[in-house]
Amino acid sequence: MEQMTLFDNRKENAPLASRLRPASLSDFVGQKHLLGPGRMLRQLIERDQISSMIFWGPPGVGKTTLASIIAGRTKADFINFSAVTSGIKEIKEVMNQAEQSRRMGLRTVLFVDEIHRFNKAQQDAFLPFVERGSITLIGATTENPSFEVNAALLSRCRVFVLKALEETDLAELLENALKNPAGFGTQNVRITPEQIRAVAAFADGDARAALNTLEMAVLNGEISAQGITVTAEGLSQCISRKSLLYDKNGEEHYNLISALHKSMRNSDPDAAVYWMCRMLEGGENPLYIARRLIRFASEDIGMADSHALQVAVSVYQACHFLGMPECDVHLTHAVTYLSLAPKSNALYQACESCKQDIKALRAEPVPLQLRNAPTKLMKELNYGKGYEYAHDTEEKLTHMECMPESLRDRTYYHPTDQGEERQARERLEQIRDWKQQVPSSDTAPFPAEIKE
Repeated sequence: MEQMTLFDNRKENAPLASRLRPASLSDFVGQKHLLGPGRMLRQLIERDQISSMIFWGPPGVGKTTLASIIAGRTKADFINFSAVTSGIKEIKEVMNQAEQSRRMGLRTVLFVDEIHRFNKAQQDAFLPFVERGSITLIGATTENPSFEVNAALLSRCRVFVLKALEETDLAELLENALKNPAGFGTQNVRITPEQIRAVAAFADGDARAALNTLEMAVLNGEISAQGITVTAEGLSQCISRKSLLYDKNGEEHYNLISALHKSMRNSDPDAAVYWMCRMLEGGENPLYIARRLIRFASEDIGMADSHALQVAVSVYQACHFLGMPECDVHLTHAVTYLSLAPKSNALYQACESCKQDIKALRAEPVPLQLRNAPTKLMKELNYGKGYEYAHDTEEKLTHMECMPESLRDRTYYHPTDQGEERQARERLEQIRDWKQQVPSSDTAPFPAEIKE
């Protein structure tokens, strides 16, 4: 627990990103949808009317910086709190201090970085003090607060979504760092506009990453009497590998698998391969991706191309045998095949519709004709009575009812005309038409071309 130490001005030896942290809204770059003229968050900060809020966004977009700016403007005690190093004991100490301040007419603004790291009990400890107004809570998180912040606490906070910075915003930030005396303004740094754009592109919306990369490039530049020159070779080493935003246990994990699934469903192999490779480069287990492809093969393709399931299962086995990095081409094989295959969700719809009936309706007893009768008692109770053995008929069909009485006319599988499912639809229609006929000696034979 620290009071105001996060925002001290003694930064001579601090990293570039820390030295250049904006102290006012006029210096803040990006987030115009929140901080542009007339926007709500800007007005709340300028009028010192902030309420409890959550800043949600990816790393390096200004969450802590906004807290710093609020600290400089608010007429309240400002306490910085870390969810990484603090427990319930520290929370209670701060809350008691805030409660005493409230009774004296003083406000307390509590900034909690990485609030998603607090467990339920720790988050619950804040709740009564937020309700009483003892504290104004500002939480920062990279995770979706809908999942990571208690519903009761979340309902008492406004959520502001901070977006990844645009490349133009990052380029502006880098140019300011080269001119600002707190940055490299007192040094003659030679860097081309193309190199600045390369650093901005590499940072992928993260201001901290952009400034750290610039600092590394400058510190490793060529020094001469004219100043420091950022060389192409030195910069290429600084941006040789992008650290992809990917948390296998966080929201981005689900965002990427969703993007892969929906790209394949939309028959876009290029996008699907891109999202699949993003996951692999981020360290995802290839077997997880392969399992999702197996699910997709039945959920979104199904009877339209039953070979899709065989391909997906085969690729899972290939990934199991080879592992990374060799199995990436097998995953590409499956992703491309599934993207180009005809699509049908008829099996998924049948399954979901049936599950709804099972949940909503009473558990129907199995009709007697479908029950097995291995004992004399069961036979005396009419188990198996009326059973018709389909193989004994020429059509390999009977008029025996297999549904419970209350669901006699219910249908779940409605095949489409996509791919091979067209043949399944035609066959099912002829089966159903035949079964609707009244059984008699004149019953029409089953169509020969379908019977086979």
